[in-house]
Amino acid sequence: MQLTVLDPFRPNQPFPPLYKALEEPNGLLALGGCLSTERLINAYRNGIFPWYNPGEPILWWSPDPRLVLFPDRVNISRSLAKTLRKGLFTVTFDRAFDQIMACCAEPRQASSGTWITDEMMQAYQDLHHQGLAHSVETWFDGELVGGLYGVAIGQVFFGESMFHKRTDASKVAFVTLARQLKQWGYRLVDCQVQTQHLLSLGAEEIARTDFSELLKRYCPAKPSTDAWQN
Repeated sequence: MQLTVLDPFRPNQPFPPLYKALEEPNGLLALGGCLSTERLINAYRNGIFPWYNPGEPILWWSPDPRLVLFPDRVNISRSLAKTLRKGLFTVTFDRAFDQIMACCAEPRQASSGTWITDEMMQAYQDLHHQGLAHSVETWFDGELVGGLYGVAIGQVFFGESMFHKRTDASKVAFVTLARQLKQWGYRLVDCQVQTQHLLSLGAEEIARTDFSELLKRYCPAKPSTDAWQN
């Protein structure tokens, strides 16, 4: 099956239907286009996200199955609960978005590169300035040691990337976010693809068709008026 090539000068161009996504690699749907705010929001609303390496064209994905977390089902292990009770970390929201992205972009131990290109960073900073992208920061003695960022549309939070420089720092950020999202009336967290880290926190896989139906229901809905008002 031939992939759809998106026009970089038509940010409102519709994406192809999800059933046209490849099985191998799982979920690859289209290539090209741009990372404009309009196109990114359209992508997320339809269960699609960009992921590509430096030097590649923009690649758009919608894997099947999809990893999600329902905020009221977050799993807190005994050891993590102990860490939370100790209050070792301070967690904030939207205090250091650019720093969070920069830390997430740093090469991981398993690889020497990063998929968070300068173009990608600028696109999500633009989303943040418009109140659409958000960060969660974990601090230890005033130092940023973990966190995550993602995009919020309606009652759905689309997680993008997380990092930690201290044990449990990203888990504390994720659990704190899930608890807060529940209070704000969010119904779904998109975790994209399976990782043991996220599975241990209560994430679960659902069929892409089911994920798409949840987006149709929850993206148009509004969260609490105090969401992200910190």
